[in-house]
Amino acid sequence: MLTLIVPGLIWTRQALADLTHDLPLPAFTALLGRGALIRRASQASSAVLAELFELPEPLPAAALRHLALRGDTADEEWLCLDPVRLQFHDRSLIVDHPRHLQLDAAEAAALAVSLAPTFAELGQIEVLAPDSWNLRLTDRAPEFIALPDAAGRSAAPLPSGPAHAPWRRAINEAQMILHTHPVNLARESAGRPLVNSLWPWGAGQLPPARDGAYGIVWGDDPVLRGIAQLFGAVSGALPEGFPASLPRNALALVDALEQPARTGNAIAWRDALADFEANWLAPAHAALRSGRLDALRLLAPGDLGSSELNLRRRDLWRFWRKPRPLTELTAA
Repeated sequence: MLTLIVPGLIWTRQALADLTHDLPLPAFTALLGRGALIRRASQASSAVLAELFELPEPLPAAALRHLALRGDTADEEWLCLDPVRLQFHDRSLIVDHPRHLQLDAAEAAALAVSLAPTFAELGQIEVLAPDSWNLRLTDRAPEFIALPDAAGRSAAPLPSGPAHAPWRRAINEAQMILHTHPVNLARESAGRPLVNSLWPWGAGQLPPARDGAYGIVWGDDPVLRGIAQLFGAVSGALPEGFPASLPRNALALVDALEQPARTGNAIAWRDALADFEANWLAPAHAALRSGRLDALRLLAPGDLGSSELNLRRRDLWRFWRKPRPLTELTAA
């Protein structure tokens, strides 16, 4: 069985009709017609992962990616503290994803050294990767908006309650340090995006390790790779498409549609959907017909609702069930 998690598929019914009316999607529409489609409430990708792996929600993302990138299971409280760029767009302050900064290791290290004293009372900064920083917490942290849910959207201020007060002070001080930091001055001279804030999220401890249902997990997110390691699954980068060799139970997080959907980039979204059809769904459909694949499960989480499509090989014999358009994915 192959499980595909595909955030960014769900738009309004009218938007889906407009975006896909002239896009040939024979495999997707055939699978929709033959499979069992369930419409669900809105869900984030992290909530889908928590449900599939029976993990706490919100996910302890910092501890999970620490496991993936450092390979240890220290029983400590961790928090993601990622470098970000906040930029104005249409009178809103938008959170840009850390990977768009394209920080190198030397830049990240220099920034972290300068910012460490600001967060010393809250924890110890650890640079896992240039765009993935953790804070080893001295005490439990309050809840923050997850960066994957915030990226590409208007930045919400930190809550005003007393639990968040030290974090507001630390983030404000960090922003002042970043404003005149030599790394940013050099990046500005080179015309590169500036690191102007840090984003706290994903606090918690690593859950206990146990056996899981998946033999292999594919995805480019280090949090997902940490989940795979926690459950004893092989993890790897997302393949370009449906693999030639498929283990008995596999899971892939295909997230190329998510940011174009979030930012309303219709051209990029259509291109990503065409790639998904050609590289994943068409070969999966062929594998079902040939018997190389016994079942396909597609989970499409989104802000406007979520959908789940389940298809077994024998469902392809339902010749009386005609292809269905992608507008069937949403009730809105």
